[in-house]
This record gives sequence, structure tokens and C-alpha cells, in this order.
Amino acid sequence: MNKTIRIWVEGTIIAALAMVLSMIPLDIGASFSISLGQIPLTIFALRRGWKPGLAAGAIWGLLHFPLGKVWYLSVIQVLIEYPIAFTFAGFAGLYAWKLKQAISEGKTTKVKVTLIQGAFVGALARYIWHFIAGWVFWGSYAQWGMKPWLYSLVMNSASGLATAVVTAVVVVVVYTITPQLFTPKTGTSLTAK
Repeated sequence: MNKTIRIWVEGTIIAALAMVLSMIPLDIGASFSISLGQIPLTIFALRRGWKPGLAAGAIWGLLHFPLGKVWYLSVIQVLIEYPIAFTFAGFAGLYAWKLKQAISEGKTTKVKVTLIQGAFVGALARYIWHFIAGWVFWGSYAQWGMKPWLYSLVMNSASGLATAVVTAVVVVVVYTITPQLFTPKTGTSLTAK
């Protein structure tokens, strides 16, 4: 199979796995949740790079539609919270090259730091869009008399931080158990240095 096609097929499978993991109920109230789907997407992005990571994230976001997992207020809100936000989760792949260098140099501490950085960047990039949507579109639902931007910041920061921490921990554990998962034999990535 062509290397590029293999990467895209792998990304599609990862997006489906991310969607399945997203269905595990880890919601606390209407605004706080931990997104387990971020874990396989982060591993894939760190394995293959940011372009395939963005593509897999976009597929993950789009999978919400046929499964009826979309909260709708307006077309723009839906676009921001699903295709755009989930696509940005793939930015964890910005650390793919740095990770491959650290692995090739055999620097375990640098590898783990890079894994954590990638996990946090992917989660932050995604939750920035959820914050914007929360502020602009969901602001009228702000509780405790808080300003909409502050409520969105607090709730999305809590969800984003919890997701990033869980993702970082699991990704480091997965690397410790199976480091070869982060160094594919079928080509390094679709991105240049």
C-alpha cells in the first residue's frame, strides 16, 4: 500500500477510535467533561505529524454529525465547535519532529517532556475554539451571574486542562510500554522538518 494512503487510512481509523472513546460518559454537568478521544488523536499526531493530525481531527469532528452528538445553536457555532475545534486538536503533531529527534538521541526525559508538550498543545488548540464558541454563542447560559467570557474561560479551561493532563499521562504511559508506536516503519510523516 502507498505510504500516503496508509497514513490517511490510519488517521481515519484513529478518528473513529477517538469518536468511540468520546462516547464514554465523563461529563460533569453540562459544561465540564474529559475527552478521552484526545488520547489516540494525540498519539497519531505525534506519530505522523501535524498535517495527518489535523486531517484525523477534522474527521473526528465530522463524525459527531452522523452519530447525533452535535449541540446546535447556529451554523457558525456548529462549524466552530466540531470541524474547526477538533481539527485543531491535531496540532499536537507540531511536536512530531522534535519527538523523533529525542527518540533517536535516546533522551528519555526529553521524549517525555515532548510528549507532554504535544498533549497540551493539542488540547489547548482545540479548547481555544470551544472557549470562543462558549463566549459568543453559549454566553446566555452562563451560571452564577458570571460574564459569558469568564464563564466560558473557566468551564473550557477546566475541561481543556483535565483533558490535557489525562492525555499527557496516558501518552507517556503508552510510550513507556510501547515506544515503537511512536516511530512508524512505513515512513515518518507527511510533514517536513
